[in-house]
Amino acid sequence: MPTRVVREEQGWVVMQETEFDWETEEFGTAHRGRPGAVLADGTEPKSLIVDLGSGTHMHETNDWRVYDGHTLNAPHATSLRGACSCGWRGTTLHPIDWLQVAAEGPDWYDTQGPHDDWKQHITDVEHRAVPVPEDVTALLGRLRERLDDLADDAPLAALRVVAALEHATADVAEAATYTVRADEQPWEAIATGLGTAVSEARTRLHRYAHRY
Repeated sequence: MPTRVVREEQGWVVMQETEFDWETEEFGTAHRGRPGAVLADGTEPKSLIVDLGSGTHMHETNDWRVYDGHTLNAPHATSLRGACSCGWRGTTLHPIDWLQVAAEGPDWYDTQGPHDDWKQHITDVEHRAVPVPEDVTALLGRLRERLDDLADDAPLAALRVVAALEHATADVAEAATYTVRADEQPWEAIATGLGTAVSEARTRLHRYAHRY
């Protein structure tokens, strides 16, 4: 799933795009993962800016596939590592076989190694986050299954339940937010407990506290 950011630079409109191949339902945009390119010296290559041919728009990308040493005069990446939108980078380097990439096509190239490293990162994030009580987890699972059934068999009833849940969760989120802020916890601790970044934690709690 790509994330696009548009900015102006020296009279050009630059569309920055980062392709994220992996995502979890719980952490969403805070922890999207992808295979990241690594050069022979161990550094991460700079994003490439590509002329889209429109005269005013440029495209910026850091997709590992372009760092083959030939495309757009890109530098030659020798390895892949797991990369996350939170800034985390894996420490294990997985060599790229560019001949195999050319033979199979980049979309079919095996990036399981970086993916496994990113999944371990997600596991570490989950372990640092505040645990959700087991009875609540089980209840949410049963509720999700029941709502899935209703969506097929009684969709209007499912929508009524969803509306009720939205009101209930909004009230709970507002109350919990005020309790957290009253405790004067540092934002770093709040972000870790939620399994997200400080900026995302601030945005989330602001949204919960100012829903009207």
